[in-house]
Amino acid sequence: MNLILFQTNETQRPLPRTDARAEHLLTVLRRQPGDTFDAGLVNGPRGKGTLVAIGPDHLDLAFDWPEASAPPVDPVTLLIGLPRPQTARKILQESAALGVTALHFVRCDRAEPSYADSTLWAPGEWRRHLEAGTAQAFATDVPTLTHGETINAALANLPAGATRLALDNYESPVALSATFCPAGQPLVLAFGPERGWSPAERDALRAGGFALAHLGPRVLRLETAVVAALAIAKARRGLM
Repeated sequence: MNLILFQTNETQRPLPRTDARAEHLLTVLRRQPGDTFDAGLVNGPRGKGTLVAIGPDHLDLAFDWPEASAPPVDPVTLLIGLPRPQTARKILQESAALGVTALHFVRCDRAEPSYADSTLWAPGEWRRHLEAGTAQAFATDVPTLTHGETINAALANLPAGATRLALDNYESPVALSATFCPAGQPLVLAFGPERGWSPAERDALRAGGFALAHLGPRVLRLETAVVAALAIAKARRGLM
């Protein structure tokens, strides 16, 4: 991890030696008492941490936060049909690293219902993947997440006024690279589950203001499509 993230309340107490961040500080970064490291507050500023002392069961840390606030976040929301848990884990980390504000994993007609019951969706696990991706990007803006809603419920709660684009291999008339949403303007990118959108879902997306777009003639894995679409969209917004 390029940045070690903390919740505000964690900075007021010792860090247990059993915490993965303590292990990273001692065995990967090889910090000794008096050494500094890059730190960040979740959804807050970046700064420097200092390893003050190493105890038998905890580390004593101190922090300095010279930044007044977190850098602005690109207002991109992802709507994703529930995939296999191993696919979702990759999407969580990569989308957090590339920078989005929210992810909504939704139930779809062609998604396996049991995916919604995975242990991935226990708060501790999905959040760990989002924080790992955010820390990898030397950022602090951890995306928000919902999971298990129907697609229609999720459509009703998307940001108002956003450009809405749904990726589709079959009925999309235009390449994503030919679309444009200026930097700073809200953007929603929707991805079907691994078996794709159903006809009824395409109708619901169109009724919800989505235009269909494609990533070219090659069929991509869902996790690859998410990374490719985000890269294209951010490049078109002048952010990559």
